[in-house]
Amino acid sequence: MSTDRQSSPPTPAATPAGVDAVVADNNRHDSLRPLAWQGNALRVLDQRRLPVDVAYLDCSTAGQVAQAITDLAVRGAPAIGIAGAYGVVLAAQAALAAGDEDPAALDPAFDLLERARPTAVNLAWALARMRAEARRVGRIDPVGLLALAQTIQADDLAANRRMGDLGAALIEPGSGVLTHCNTGSLATAGFGTALGVVRAAWAQQRLSAVFASETRPWLQGARLTAWELQQDHIPVSLIVDSAGAHLMSTGRVQWLVVGADRIAANGDTANKIGTLQLAIAARHHGVRVMVVAPSSTVDLAMADGAGIDIELRDGAEVTHLGGQPTAAAVTAWNPVFDVTPATLIDAIVTEHGVVRPPFGPGLRAAPAGR
Repeated sequence: MSTDRQSSPPTPAATPAGVDAVVADNNRHDSLRPLAWQGNALRVLDQRRLPVDVAYLDCSTAGQVAQAITDLAVRGAPAIGIAGAYGVVLAAQAALAAGDEDPAALDPAFDLLERARPTAVNLAWALARMRAEARRVGRIDPVGLLALAQTIQADDLAANRRMGDLGAALIEPGSGVLTHCNTGSLATAGFGTALGVVRAAWAQQRLSAVFASETRPWLQGARLTAWELQQDHIPVSLIVDSAGAHLMSTGRVQWLVVGADRIAANGDTANKIGTLQLAIAARHHGVRVMVVAPSSTVDLAMADGAGIDIELRDGAEVTHLGGQPTAAAVTAWNPVFDVTPATLIDAIVTEHGVVRPPFGPGLRAAPAGR
């Protein structure tokens, strides 16, 4: 896996002539892409090094893609799924180069990629689509698998734009919003889920203020969300994680807008650790809670949040920062997700529309996946 530094990430294509002003503004606030296919490698914007260093990893094997996912070089449920799909393409290229056309030869790569992160359902969803395509063809076809991976990526970007507009329409002009973790271009194919709503609402001049929590222990809010918004010229105020309830008590925010790594059939939502306590505080202070995620994040086979596998990571991520100790020599419990009950959520936005409580019927009625 090679590393390449660049002064700035690639920018999207210019807005075509004739589009309306809202779309043009959306494009103006959408300048980042975390993943780029290079023909025989997947280029990954290494999010561990932001915002100090804009650097890229070139992953040329499925194993390197899996490692980039595990190590959080690429993160965010939709982006993980897209990366996993391209990892399958790399495995297919390698198998065909070795003279093996049997789709079963891809099974080790599928297993390796699926184990990279257990909580986000998008990875398993994307890999299931890739596996089904390989079996449908009956032989290893890197060209066909690449076309599907690119479709998954393009569909995610289109879904994010759609969700941005749907979610923004729920926000009254003059509102303040708080977001937690990173749910923007860096976590998706581009534009973002919850941060896509922020981008669209800002373009529509609905927002008076944007707040982002720091999101310990990896500081995705401080390092990534704040950096993204800065790149796209959207003013943002950073708060420490423990300031969320106090911020809500001041009346400066009317919405908590977050993403999701898995949404159960009843609307229970797994998201970055800390989301639950913010949702509880929001209910107390009359702040509404919006969950924004593509339909691939909805797991109808999961009845409720009790069955969601919560990833536990190394406690050193809590006690150290950049390899340096920041705590006493103690052990740390480090769950990286929590589950917010559906009863604390006011709206779930997917690319198919806005779902209100009770969420079960609406989630079941929407098309599964994309």
